[in-house]
Amino acid sequence: MAEKKNILTYAGLKQYEDELQNLKVFKRKEVAQKIKEAREQGDLSENAEYDAAKDEQRDIEARIEELEKLLKNAEVVVEDEIDLDKINVGCKVKVKDLEYDEDMEFYIVGSTEANSLQNKISNESPVGQALIGKKVGDVVDVETQVGVIQYEVLEIQRVS
Repeated sequence: MAEKKNILTYAGLKQYEDELQNLKVFKRKEVAQKIKEAREQGDLSENAEYDAAKDEQRDIEARIEELEKLLKNAEVVVEDEIDLDKINVGCKVKVKDLEYDEDMEFYIVGSTEANSLQNKISNESPVGQALIGKKVGDVVDVETQVGVIQYEVLEIQRVS
């Protein structure tokens, strides 16, 4: 079975590459030093520092493996090539919530970059799926747990 492509913006790609580099270059050495120092204390069977360092090492290696897999299957959206006539991954979208007469902005990103605190919504989320392919002026119905929400698309921009 083919692995799912991870859709990333260039900023997301850079963030994950930087994290991977930091883990491989700095964190691995830092943890190796902690393990070495804990070993020098003698008996490892009751050495909490040694156990903690080994746990940290395992977590770092797991995250490195996760990032390498994510990056191996990454498909980067080239923001300069985005068609601004319709909503796609890599766009910043301004919509109006028709029920509450309130303007909102969303950044449409791949699922691995989604972060609701930064208004980054996944192209796979209900709102993201409903918005993809829509144009300025379109009214979109989004099926949610609390019912249907209607948004009017006001503006589509590149993320700059």
